[in-house]
Amino acid sequence: MSDDKRKPTTTDAGIPVASDEHSLTIGPDGPILLQDHYLIEQMANFNRERIPERQPHANGGGAFGTFVTTEDVSAFTQAAMFQPGVETDMLARFSTVAGERGSPDTWRDPRGFALKFYTSEGNFDLVGNNTPVFFIRDPMKFQHFIRSQKRRANNNLRDHDMQWDFWTLSPESAHQVTWLMGDRGIPKSWRQMNGYSSHTYMWINAGGERFWVKYHFKTDQGVDFLTQDEAERLAGADADYHQRDLYEAIEGGNHPSWTLMMQIMPFEEAKTYRFNPFDLTKVWPHGDYPLIKVGKMTLNRNVTDYHTEIEQAAFEPNNFVRGTGLSPDKMLLGRSFSYADAHRHRLGVNYKQIPVNRPQAPVHSYSKDGAGRVDNVTDPVYAPNSYGGPAADPDTWREQATWAADGDMVRQAYTLREDDDDWSQPGVLVREVMDDAARDRLVSNVVGHLKAGVSEKVLKRAFEYWRNIDKDIGDRIAKGVKSA
Repeated sequence: MSDDKRKPTTTDAGIPVASDEHSLTIGPDGPILLQDHYLIEQMANFNRERIPERQPHANGGGAFGTFVTTEDVSAFTQAAMFQPGVETDMLARFSTVAGERGSPDTWRDPRGFALKFYTSEGNFDLVGNNTPVFFIRDPMKFQHFIRSQKRRANNNLRDHDMQWDFWTLSPESAHQVTWLMGDRGIPKSWRQMNGYSSHTYMWINAGGERFWVKYHFKTDQGVDFLTQDEAERLAGADADYHQRDLYEAIEGGNHPSWTLMMQIMPFEEAKTYRFNPFDLTKVWPHGDYPLIKVGKMTLNRNVTDYHTEIEQAAFEPNNFVRGTGLSPDKMLLGRSFSYADAHRHRLGVNYKQIPVNRPQAPVHSYSKDGAGRVDNVTDPVYAPNSYGGPAADPDTWREQATWAADGDMVRQAYTLREDDDDWSQPGVLVREVMDDAARDRLVSNVVGHLKAGVSEKVLKRAFEYWRNIDKDIGDRIAKGVKSA
C-alpha cells in the first residue's frame, strides 16, 4: 500500500464520491437523506458481503502457484498437464474440516488440501486432505459425520461425547481416527504437511489403457507437527497461525513446494486385489504399489483479495480432464455431485464465471442466464441446432473413464475380500509406523479427548474400539482415563 498518487473513491459504478466520512443531511445537524445513494450502497453492500460459509472446510486460506511435470508418465496418462516439462498455473486452499470461519487454525482436525489446476484442457480439481484415508466409506453417512463434529443443537457447543458416539458406532472410522489422534492431527504449518487425494482416481493413456491411481503430494519442507499443549497455546495467542505462516513465508520469498508422487495400479488388478482398493478407509501398501515421482507444485503468489480468490474458490472432483477420471469409490462418486451443488448454493449457478474459478481453456457451453451471469450468450441457445452452435463429440475422451458393473440394487458396503477389515491397517499404523514417543503422544491425546465430557456408555465403546486397534494402546487409554 502507498499514499502516493492515491486514487479517488468511487461508487461501484465508477462515479467519484464527495466524502468517505459524512452522509448527506439537511444541514450539519439535520436528518440523513434517502437519496444519498452512496450511503445506501455502502450499507446495502455491507449487509450482503458475507456469503454462506462452507459446511465443512469453512476456515482456511491458500495461495497461487505452479505445477511442473518433471518426469515422463505419458505411459499412464494423456493429460496435457502431466506431459514432461509442462507448467500449469494452480491454486491451493488449506483448511480445517469442522471449524467455522474464524475458528483457531490449530484445533485437532484433518486439514483440507484442495487444488485447482488451470490446464490447457480445462480446470482439473483435486479435493484431498492431509491424511490418505477418511472416516467413512459411503456418502450416506457423510452429513451425519459432519454434524457429529460440529455443534450441539441445545447449547451450540462442540461435544466430544457426540464425536466418540459416532466414531465408536462406525468402526470403519478407526484408521482415520488413529491418524487424527496422532502427531499429524495438528500439523505445525500448512507448509509442513503432506497432501493426499485419499480417493482412488483413474488415469488413461493415449492408447486408451486405464489405470487406478492415488495422488501423494509430499512436502519438501519436511513433515512436522504441534503437540496438543503447543496447539492450545497458539489457539489463544494466534488463532490464525497457519494462515499467517503461509502468507508471511510467500511474502518473504520462501516459496513452499510439494513433490507429487503417484501410486499406480493396473486396471485389471483391482478386481482381485486382497482388499477393495476403492475403499476410502484403506491405504494401498507401498510395497505393492510403490510411489512414482511425477512433478513439483510450488506456491509463489499470495492472494490479493481473500474473498474473491479464496472464499469464492470452488473445488469439485467432477472437474477432471482428458486422461483422468473418477473411480468406483462411493465417497468420490457422492462428492462429484455434492461439491458442485454446494457451490451453486453458496455462490450462484454461474460460479464458474468468477475469475478464480474461470478456466484458461475456451468455454463453449449452452448454459444460459441465472444470477451472476456475466458472459454474453449468443444464439443459438439450444442443441441440436443447424446454426453453427457448439456440437458434442460422441467420441469424447470422457467416455474412456468408465468401468463395468452389474448386480442387484442393494444398500450395503463393498463386497468383503480376504483382507477387508476395519482394524488391521490402524493397528499397523500404531505398531509399525509410530515409534514409542509417537505412541505415548497418541495415548495422551486420546486420554485428554475422552476425559472432556464423554459419557460412560460411550467411554466403554471407546476403550473397546482402541483395543480392537491395538490391545496395549487400548488398555493404556482406559487406564489413563480411569486414573484421572
